[in-house]
Amino acid sequence: MMNVLIVRTSSMGDLIHTWPAITELKAHYPNFRISWLAEEGFADIARLHPSVDEVITLAWRRWRKSLFQRATWREMAALRHKLRDTRWELVVDCQGLLKSALPAKITRAPLTGYDKHSIREPLACLFYDKKHAVSWDLSAVERCRQLYGKVFGYQPQGAPVFGVPPGERPAWLAEGRYAVLLHATSKASKEWPEALWIALADRLCAEHGLTMVLPWGSAKEKQRAERLAAAMGQAVVAPRISLKEAAGLIGRAAAVVGVDTGLTHLANALNVPLAAIYTDTDPARTGVVETPWAVNLGHIGRCPSVDDVMQALQSRRDFA
Repeated sequence: MMNVLIVRTSSMGDLIHTWPAITELKAHYPNFRISWLAEEGFADIARLHPSVDEVITLAWRRWRKSLFQRATWREMAALRHKLRDTRWELVVDCQGLLKSALPAKITRAPLTGYDKHSIREPLACLFYDKKHAVSWDLSAVERCRQLYGKVFGYQPQGAPVFGVPPGERPAWLAEGRYAVLLHATSKASKEWPEALWIALADRLCAEHGLTMVLPWGSAKEKQRAERLAAAMGQAVVAPRISLKEAAGLIGRAAAVVGVDTGLTHLANALNVPLAAIYTDTDPARTGVVETPWAVNLGHIGRCPSVDDVMQALQSRRDFA
């Protein structure tokens, strides 16, 4: 049994983009014991992959707010001991940032990652024992797959396989078919207009008998979800849910429509009928992996219409 540590600490979409590489790695080397170092807020994403044997958490986002507290230093020391006391055959930093390279170096194991022309922060390369060139022209998923292939000596083949099963349907959700509307995103420029969400909900309900479910993650997003739900004929505002619960909600949906956010990439990984909406980013670089279930719509400065979304969903596998 060989111990391999994968380092990709954040954010949600980046961790999800790593899943196909993990699936492929385990298929080539079933004797590997795979551990993953991730930020505590995203650790559930790493835990969802069945090939990950252990998730080690760090809490830099929380620690940096309390650096002078004794409890913080105790937690940091415990992480240092965990990383240093385990015998790792290889550590792979597939995030390519100083915040990922520094904890990876604590292991004192052979450390590898992207070369200076392929990495997001070239200074991180100073910590690597071996570096690999991977084209920036590839999507985030393919870049990660190519890096793993170079590190472990195989050529990635075929379409990416995320390898994560859907979770359990939430107990709080009434029986019946539903669509998940992922309306919340990190920037206002990435949002889809509320009038379009309402019009889309009317059509999904009238033409397909679906109930709308609107998740949220912040107080502002909850207010938006409540406002949208009040204007829709048949809609439910989700309670606050964990990432694991979100996987169950999304994985059992009849359809998902989402803007540029991590949960949209989660839907992509779970093979549910998905229309991903982009209004301020290039989907060729940051979009979902297009499959029989999933398609990207829009572009920088180009907002998809309700008709675009409906036509996209109706052409996806398993949507009826």
